[in-house]
Amino acid sequence: MKTGARYTLKGMGMLLPVVGVVVLVCSCASIGRPEGGPRDETPPVYIRSNPAPGATGFSGTKIEAVFDENIKLEDIMNKVVVSPAQKQMPVISSNGRKLSVEIRDTLISNTTYTIDFSDAIRDLNEGNILDGFALDFATGDTIDTLRISGMVLQASNLEPAQGMLVGVYSNLEDSAVSTLPMLRIAKTNQLGQFTVRNLKAGTYNIFAINDMNRDYHWDRSEDVAFYSTTVTPAVEDIVVTDTLRSSEGTDSIVTRPGVRYLPNDILLTWFNENYIAQYLKDYSRADSNRISINFAAPADSLPELTIVNGPNAGKRIDSVGVSVLNHSVALDSLDYWIIDPAVVSQDSLLIAARYQRTDTLDRLSWTTDTLKFFLKASQKPKPEKKKKKKDAENDADTLPPPITFMDIKIGSGTQEVNLPLFITMGQPLDHYDPDAWHLEVQKDTVWEPLPTPRLIPDSTGRIMEYRMEYPWEAGGKYRLSVDSATVHTVCGLFNKPVSQDISVRPAEDYSTLIFNLKGIPDSARIMVEVLNSSDVPIRTVEAVGGKARIEFLQAGTYYARAYVDANGDGKWTTGDLKARIQPEDVYYYPRKINLKKNWDVTNDWDLNELAVDMQKPYAIKKNKPKTKEKNPRDTDEYDDEEEDGYGDGYGSYGNGYGNDMGRPGYDNRNPFDNRSGRQGRQGAGGMQRRSF
Repeated sequence: MKTGARYTLKGMGMLLPVVGVVVLVCSCASIGRPEGGPRDETPPVYIRSNPAPGATGFSGTKIEAVFDENIKLEDIMNKVVVSPAQKQMPVISSNGRKLSVEIRDTLISNTTYTIDFSDAIRDLNEGNILDGFALDFATGDTIDTLRISGMVLQASNLEPAQGMLVGVYSNLEDSAVSTLPMLRIAKTNQLGQFTVRNLKAGTYNIFAINDMNRDYHWDRSEDVAFYSTTVTPAVEDIVVTDTLRSSEGTDSIVTRPGVRYLPNDILLTWFNENYIAQYLKDYSRADSNRISINFAAPADSLPELTIVNGPNAGKRIDSVGVSVLNHSVALDSLDYWIIDPAVVSQDSLLIAARYQRTDTLDRLSWTTDTLKFFLKASQKPKPEKKKKKKDAENDADTLPPPITFMDIKIGSGTQEVNLPLFITMGQPLDHYDPDAWHLEVQKDTVWEPLPTPRLIPDSTGRIMEYRMEYPWEAGGKYRLSVDSATVHTVCGLFNKPVSQDISVRPAEDYSTLIFNLKGIPDSARIMVEVLNSSDVPIRTVEAVGGKARIEFLQAGTYYARAYVDANGDGKWTTGDLKARIQPEDVYYYPRKINLKKNWDVTNDWDLNELAVDMQKPYAIKKNKPKTKEKNPRDTDEYDDEEEDGYGDGYGSYGNGYGNDMGRPGYDNRNPFDNRSGRQGRQGAGGMQRRSF
């Protein structure tokens, strides 16, 4: 294994695809089958092609390949790539057993070309996938033969990267990936596996990108993965063992020389830097008391907003006495609640906004725009209608106009024992009387008063959010009431009497989940997340002394994920390509967790017991590989297994790749071995992190 690199395979039995073409060792798949006969489980088998694999001196524009049965192609625009990259996509079609490729670009002299079909080829009848098929030829007298293989996973959730572009650069400058097209390219298959073929001897940087605009290099908003060290492809001689079966049904073992192309264990984990060009997204005036401004990306500072017209012209709108600000944590959503009556009364409000915007050089620079806020006719106060003489005589009997009260929302249903009571105000507060808030607890049928905790304002800028901390008794019944006209907003509203019953969840509804962690990197801070069935975190705790304890979980089905909190901020952090910082390492507990009421469950979790690509349970995997159109996977078979044993969940898709090279009869450099059958639940890869 190459030292100093970041990842490796776990065991030689799960070697990744490094081959380019199909060998004549698989039994022929029939075009059809008699009714009641066995189902065709074999993918199409390559017969011949023109030019032949590895041909040199090619000067034509059309390539044809013939298979042993009728084939069809799936999603060729996204699955098939030509390396070196073509400005115009070739015309690719199938007719019966024949595959045709018509090159539309001018071929470069003395260059090796690869047409990589990934998993685009299927047989016509059963949809069996021929994975990893590729054709190569050269326009010069020699052909390059080296290969690099590996797998691409999403860094944050270990999902296989399907159809992602993987490529190499011999130019080792950091800027190459963002300025130059990739030198040689490949696409990942349904399991995230890839092979970059027909490389010259040399040293390369390897990347994976989600090439949205098909320019074959990375743009800052695109997903990207990079390998932390350079890669030098090589080939080694091996001895391959085959099992031959005679017509009488007896088996015999034979050996033959072969080759293996290295490295074949590259693990790339893609991430997105979450870069979004900064600009003013929109702005509006919901009513006379509030204006809203939204930016496209998180900001480090607030804009400078100056009133242009009216009696307050020249004054900052966020100055004392003019407005108060309610904002998101990221400062990209701003609500200014206007409290100055003179500004409130302006139907037309002009504001000079000075803020940071991304310029054409991809840098933040200050700019100034004039924003126009107009009140719609429906938002303006309706003028009082002129009263008729008869109505005027009855003024004494008329009712006063209805009073608009401020809203107070207390809680959101059943109160959790371990959480504070959350309270939301309908408008920013000017002041309130804390003695007008009353907390009571029910004892038998009697409500007894309690010391009422003070309201704690949110600390992130959401000035209408509050919480009330209290040691709730499990199963207890409480009541929180607020006297009328004791809470006042900056817009002059006050509250009506409020009373809210609070039911605390009983203790027997909860369970506790404990993980005893092993394989933790030295001095690493490990955060453990409990996930729901949609792979969404619902609780996060820090592991202390190799143990993670998650209390107050309700009965249900859960999953778990852990990550190395390298920067100590308590949340998963993405990577940074320019700074060459990898995203924080993620691990999945490989089984589902069923919790019943009033249970304490303890599980041992060795973070490195399973290879990275085999950790995530199949039930919450989103990028599930397709098997056959007419024989869909029966997922129920695996749901019960995940709780009781480790399983990769790939099932009948099998391994699909082999690394026994040099099979006689076809492409003696590195033929393809397509094992399409189930590999004993062995999964797809066996990728293992090499170092932390």
